[in-house]
Amino acid sequence: MTITPIVPAPRDLDAEQQRDIERFEAAVAQYLAGEIDEDVFRVMRLNNGIYGQRQGGINQMVRIKFPAGPATPEQLEMIAHLAETYSRGWAHITTRHNIQMHYVQLDKVPEVMRKVGSVGLTTREACGDTVRNVMACHLAGACPYEKLDVTPWAEAAFEHFVRNPIGQRLPRKFKINFSGCETDCGQAMFNDAGVVASVRRREDGTLEHGFRVFVAGGLGANPHPALLLEEFTTREDLLPTLEAILRVFEQTGNRDNKLRARMKWVIDTLGWDEVQRRVLKLRSTLPASSSWPGGIPAIVAKAGDEPAGRTDSGEITPVGQGVSVQLLSSDPFQRWEATSVIRGAANGTVSAVAYAALGDITSDQFRALAAIQRELGADVRLTNRQNLVFRGLSESQVRPLYDRLEQIGMARPGAELARDVVSCPGADTCNIAVTQSRGLGKAIGDLLEEEGLAEVGGIRINISGCTNSCGQHHASDIGFFGAERRAHGQSAPGYQMLLGGYVGQESIHFGDKALRLPAKAAPEAAVRVVRRFAAEREAGETFRSWLDRSGGAKGVAADLKDLDHFPTPDEAPHFFIDYDETGPFSAEVGDSECAV
Repeated sequence: MTITPIVPAPRDLDAEQQRDIERFEAAVAQYLAGEIDEDVFRVMRLNNGIYGQRQGGINQMVRIKFPAGPATPEQLEMIAHLAETYSRGWAHITTRHNIQMHYVQLDKVPEVMRKVGSVGLTTREACGDTVRNVMACHLAGACPYEKLDVTPWAEAAFEHFVRNPIGQRLPRKFKINFSGCETDCGQAMFNDAGVVASVRRREDGTLEHGFRVFVAGGLGANPHPALLLEEFTTREDLLPTLEAILRVFEQTGNRDNKLRARMKWVIDTLGWDEVQRRVLKLRSTLPASSSWPGGIPAIVAKAGDEPAGRTDSGEITPVGQGVSVQLLSSDPFQRWEATSVIRGAANGTVSAVAYAALGDITSDQFRALAAIQRELGADVRLTNRQNLVFRGLSESQVRPLYDRLEQIGMARPGAELARDVVSCPGADTCNIAVTQSRGLGKAIGDLLEEEGLAEVGGIRINISGCTNSCGQHHASDIGFFGAERRAHGQSAPGYQMLLGGYVGQESIHFGDKALRLPAKAAPEAAVRVVRRFAAEREAGETFRSWLDRSGGAKGVAADLKDLDHFPTPDEAPHFFIDYDETGPFSAEVGDSECAV
């Protein structure tokens, strides 16, 4: 499929964004001239969404925010242009609705930022100790299960907090996620502030739509489940509640120890009852603030937040982690349709997932996706599993969408199947990654394909290159995080395997440690677990349920013990070389700049 390159016509930047870029451009010039200290420049760089790479020098990663996930054709075309002009010809979708490009040269970054701004996007506060990109479920506004369309609420939260003075120098990063129902496809349960749409019955019998707000969730080396702030938060009180949580964090977060600075550590220090009391007390005082965010935000009033509703007839596609997926046909289109098409909204439209292996999309693919979006008049959103979803489709558009995606290699059945492996960038570019997680992700995917297990449904595999869980390994059925191993007097790449992570139904279960493995044995370990699950599960059984009745993580790990073995360097030298590397493994890490 040949797509003629299109560079979207630039539009004027708003005054605030123009000032941001001018200030950053001046700071870059001063930094390169040696006039600004590295530590000072780092803060400014990160707050503008520019992240240093392990390669050092002036190689930079540029992170572009897509608040709530929507993307327009012009934005996809601009990403295509930027990726081939300033980066490596492809870009990477993250687990937080960002798109990243690597190897952008520092002196070119202001130019990139202007082009990003010209299509209505920003890098502002995509990194650093700020309020990060605000996320929403990728089916928000199109899901038959939702209580509210949380899209405009997430966008309102983004608009309220970006450049907000209280969020510029926080003790640490602060993340906000929205889900439209308790299924929690938006993963509210492991964020600093997680919002789940809800409904309650008033005394007069009528229904009131609002939210349940969860506080202080987090992954990383010490994962914490989010805690419910109150039984019900009204629509008018939502933004004041989020601001009150942020203000308590800004006032009480640990500024002396970055390792204990997230909101979850505030709970450890003050106790949940005290944090809860402070948040609710502070919320009650916010009407006196000059920037009080109460009431229904203008963006919500304009767009509306009515739920999609359920169709009165026809099948409603299950959603969420652990859904049962069956591929009963040999026809490629029907196999894709069975895993990638979501039906059941009251307006009769359908949604369909375009599969991007490991979240990587080439410039040509971005242009093709933009052309498809225009042709179909579809709404496109990024997903937290590093794919894209086309929404608002008619039934007659499903087959044409498949045909077009097939032409660009993005129509494989992927959603909720074993092959849909999620990975952080790893040691390819990240300063603090220990291992090449992307390489492991590809190796697992390749072996699953070879063994005929890539299309086992209802199982998620996530990989991080270190303990920080940018790949969200804690919340997946099978998770890995990178670690250095020592064997035969040499350093070698390794992974800790976790099993049974789950998020949904307003709860979260972090994966349990199974065993440590050499990096080169990790694909076989993943394949054995997937094979056993596929063979032993009962009809519709979730991975977590199967794991519990199979002896838990340790019970399943007992059958993998033979894989925790390092041959000598002479017997198998590749065990001491990481994926995508050519020389001996070395666990070299730099200063943390907080990757995702």
